[in-house]
Amino acid sequence: MRAIQTITLALAVLAGATLGAAPAVAQKYGGTLQVLIGGNPWSLSLHDESPGNHTVSMSPVYNNLAVFDPFQSRETLATIRPELAKSWAWNAERTALTFELRQGVKWHDGKPFTSRDVKRTFDIARGAATERLKLNPRRLWYANVREITIDGDYEVTFRLKRPQPSLIAMLAAGVSPVMPAHFPAAEWRSKALGSGPFKLKEYQRDKTIVLVKNQEYWVPGRPYLDQVRVNIIQSRATYTAAYLARQLDVITPSAAFRPLMESIRKTDKEVQFQEINSTSMLYVLFNPKQPPFDNARLRLAMSTALDRGAFSKVVLQGGVAIGGVMLPQPTGAWGLTAAQLASLPGYGDVEQNKEAARGIMRELGYGPDKRLRAEMIASSLALYTDFSAWVAASLKDVYVDATVKSMEPGVFNGYLSRREFQIVANAGNIATDDPDTTFYEHYGCGSLRNYNDYCNPALQAKYDEQSQMFDHAERLKLVQEIDARLVTDVARALMGFRINYYPTRPYVKNFVAHQAGYNFWRLQEVWLDK
Repeated sequence: MRAIQTITLALAVLAGATLGAAPAVAQKYGGTLQVLIGGNPWSLSLHDESPGNHTVSMSPVYNNLAVFDPFQSRETLATIRPELAKSWAWNAERTALTFELRQGVKWHDGKPFTSRDVKRTFDIARGAATERLKLNPRRLWYANVREITIDGDYEVTFRLKRPQPSLIAMLAAGVSPVMPAHFPAAEWRSKALGSGPFKLKEYQRDKTIVLVKNQEYWVPGRPYLDQVRVNIIQSRATYTAAYLARQLDVITPSAAFRPLMESIRKTDKEVQFQEINSTSMLYVLFNPKQPPFDNARLRLAMSTALDRGAFSKVVLQGGVAIGGVMLPQPTGAWGLTAAQLASLPGYGDVEQNKEAARGIMRELGYGPDKRLRAEMIASSLALYTDFSAWVAASLKDVYVDATVKSMEPGVFNGYLSRREFQIVANAGNIATDDPDTTFYEHYGCGSLRNYNDYCNPALQAKYDEQSQMFDHAERLKLVQEIDARLVTDVARALMGFRINYYPTRPYVKNFVAHQAGYNFWRLQEVWLDK
């Protein structure tokens, strides 16, 4: 194999497990990890879905070609480790990425893992197979893949139309598991058959998802846990009481935002918090297909009127890092600086912004005596109801009276996917802190998760241009130019990125939260010191 770069990882102790610098303590086997999620997964398919509830529930069942190091909270290309792949290499032109695969891996039904599983998985994910996903939110991730070829049972090559260094990061994301070739794609949403450290035992909607130890897992000595029990509780009061009663070990960020953290901290002195600036963005959408929101000036006025600083303080008690499209610096590698943000609409002087917004609204014929009436849809989960109420109150300052319509999360997602809304306040996870995962999935023309169908062909060409750059400084300059344009165009009214909090019992070991909430739920290294 001719290559300019080959990545391998030798882990003598674990014979190929994906590890970084694990704590040097004696691990214990056994026990059940009790995890909370704030709503039902919409299906069991990681390739079909997007919310974090799905990766928490199903990542322990699967493996990827590569993964982000579970012990490093900040993810970069340098923290990617082999999993089902033993190594990978680029060709000289950087247009072919070849993986040497691990041998001896078995699916949960005992059948062997081979290169055919990889090819079929990602041919389906990129829309190049006869089988189709019901939903495919990340299809554009793989638009640059020309074909996937295999050479025997344990070598597979992704052949690209142009260089794309971020391809390996997308394959390492928690939403990119390899699926068995003998497992029909039509069943991915309702069944789970993986090669990972845990097997799906049962799923009771609105109650629990139970995962049990894979006794024949291909990583020797893993997992430590006997069981993972994912508890599904939507009521903030109920899951807070359950945590304080020590019925839960870890609360996920969909439920554990800062106000809850402060409440728990006052009551439970034992609790530990992992706090991390995340890639979970909070944003407001105005649907350009629903008049009068088809007027770009109207959308700009409403976005400009939103006080990002007040939102952080009032709704999440400071638990927001204000940014544009990409996670802001210095936490993120690609985002705009504070100085760059200050020059954009909605980020500078608050009073000047509001007056500018009212001026635009008056130009459009609105005012104190002629107000715009609109409907805002919202998920019934606590974070979203608080967020939506704040947005509705803020828009009153610019002559907009928005009525909030709350709905069950699954119903809400249907409205969002069908674009049946005027205004929506929402949160969205970005799979990695990388421009390709962000631009193509959330702002790409025709992407399922581009919920207001923003499409700028000239900017789309710039997505492709930055995607093939290997020089970080050169790529950063173009990424920031794209970021500023997306903010100015109100592709989304970005409110910031959540600071995630994970209330965790002190006996939970080797649980390290990452910036991207999708990518650390394999749980094969987690153990309980009790």
